[in-house]
Amino acid sequence: MSTSKPCILLVEDEPAQREILRYNLTSEGYEVMMASNGDDALVMVDEVMPDLILLDWMLPGVSGIEICRQIKARKETRTIPVIMLSARSEEMDRVRGLEIGADDYMVKPFSVSELMARIRTQLRRTRPAAIGQQLEFEGIVLDGDSHRVTRDGEPIKLGPTEFRLLSTLIEKPGRVWSREQLLDRVWGRDVYVDTRTVDVHVGRLRKALCKHGGEDPLRTVRGTGYSLG
Repeated sequence: MSTSKPCILLVEDEPAQREILRYNLTSEGYEVMMASNGDDALVMVDEVMPDLILLDWMLPGVSGIEICRQIKARKETRTIPVIMLSARSEEMDRVRGLEIGADDYMVKPFSVSELMARIRTQLRRTRPAAIGQQLEFEGIVLDGDSHRVTRDGEPIKLGPTEFRLLSTLIEKPGRVWSREQLLDRVWGRDVYVDTRTVDVHVGRLRKALCKHGGEDPLRTVRGTGYSLG
C-alpha cells in the first residue's frame, strides 16, 4: 500500500506566480516539482512522471500548448492530467487548449481555491486509491490490504521498509526516484537517515524479488537513483 503524496509538475515562467502556486500546493500536501520553460518541462515529465501537470500556455522555448500536445501523443504520458493555465480568455483559445488534450483550462487571474478543487477532481479520476489497492508490474503483485507481495505467483517475504519502498516504486514504473525522494517517501521528512541507507534497502528488495529467479526488475541510474523497470 502506498501512502505517497501526489507529485505535481508546475510549469510557469513568472517567478511570483510560480512561488504563490508552489506555496499553496505544498500547503495542500502535494510534492511540487517546478520548471520555468518548455524545454525543462519536457525533460522533467520523463524524469518525474508526475501525477498532474499545471501548465502555463506562454513559456520561453517550447510553448505550453506544444508541451500538452506532446504529452498527450505519447502512450507513456497521455494519462497524466494536464490543467492549462493561461491569460488567453477567448473561447477559441479555451477550445484549442481542450482539443489539443488539456484535461482542464483555467483563465488567469483565477481563484487558488478553485484551482485546488480542480486538482483534487483530476487526481480522484486518475490516481489509484491507496487503501486496498493492488498494484502490479510484470508479474510482481503488491496487495495493500494484506501487505503481501508475490512474483509470478511465488510469495515474496519483505520487511516493512522494503514493502514501503516497493509500494513507492511500483506506483510509477519507469520513474527514476532520487535517494532523497525515496527517503522522504519511505522514511519521512522528520527522520534522519543517511542516503546510503536507501542503497542497503534497495539491495535487500532486489535480493527478495530475485529469490525465485527471473530478471532483476530494479534499475540503478548512476548518480541519480532507482526505478522499477
